[in-house]
Amino acid sequence: MLYLAIDQHRDQLTINLRNEQGDVIQKDQISTKHDDIKDFFDKLARQAGKHRGFMAIVEVCGFNDWLIEKLKEYKCNEIVVMQPDSSSNKKTDKRDANALGELLWNNRKRLKNGERPNGIRRIIPASQKDAEARQLSNFRQFLITQRTRLVNKIKGILNKHNMLQDAPTKLSWTNKFRKWLETVTLPSVDRLEVDAHLELWKTCDKQIITIEMELAKRTEDNKEVAKIAAIPGITAMGAIALLARIGDIRRFKNPDSLANDFGLTPGCHNTAGKQRLGAKKDKSKRQVKEGF
Repeated sequence: MLYLAIDQHRDQLTINLRNEQGDVIQKDQISTKHDDIKDFFDKLARQAGKHRGFMAIVEVCGFNDWLIEKLKEYKCNEIVVMQPDSSSNKKTDKRDANALGELLWNNRKRLKNGERPNGIRRIIPASQKDAEARQLSNFRQFLITQRTRLVNKIKGILNKHNMLQDAPTKLSWTNKFRKWLETVTLPSVDRLEVDAHLELWKTCDKQIITIEMELAKRTEDNKEVAKIAAIPGITAMGAIALLARIGDIRRFKNPDSLANDFGLTPGCHNTAGKQRLGAKKDKSKRQVKEGF
């Protein structure tokens, strides 16, 4: 068996390939251009054919999809997608690939036996059905957020002229409110902006309805949606989004694991007889986040 570690970036892959003895037999950087990728995987397939196949490990990122599909296409025996460790301050692509390769090789027997790997925060990629539902749910939420911003922009213009109190209803989402907006007298520039916002608002509404119909069609045979939607405070769309996030419930050992996955379990920091519950403050990570 061969063991392939990949540090993936948009324009290149840094690879680290080991044999069954743990020796690194190839270290390279591969362009993500189609011809270069095909050439690499063709050569890998010929090598792996002499060693009873290969396993692969890659850190999760926003563009794993094509690489995972490529690994499946070339009959990868086991694909390990893991959460990256950002704690090191000496990160390079080659070091990352080498560290991934060591993790994969050290866990080779556990993976072959279907056991949980050590030192790896493994991520189970969503099925195509769940991935599509997640994408649609995320896009729906994006449109709802944009619509809210449009309404707030309109309200801001009305407040500028102290005219919001003249609205026929306090509910700004109603057709009655929108029809009033179409006829209210405003200065020319404000009228132009309100009209533009109204058109975008209508477009958002149409797109949201289209997405909701598509989500409903994809889950019309799912009995779990009705069960979750029966819980007070959860709509049908909320139930669909929640189930898509959970995926196969069997991947969680117990309810606590599910709560951990959703970040609902408070962290703890116990040391020297002192106990603190709640999120652990990490100054370095906070600085990195704020730097973006």
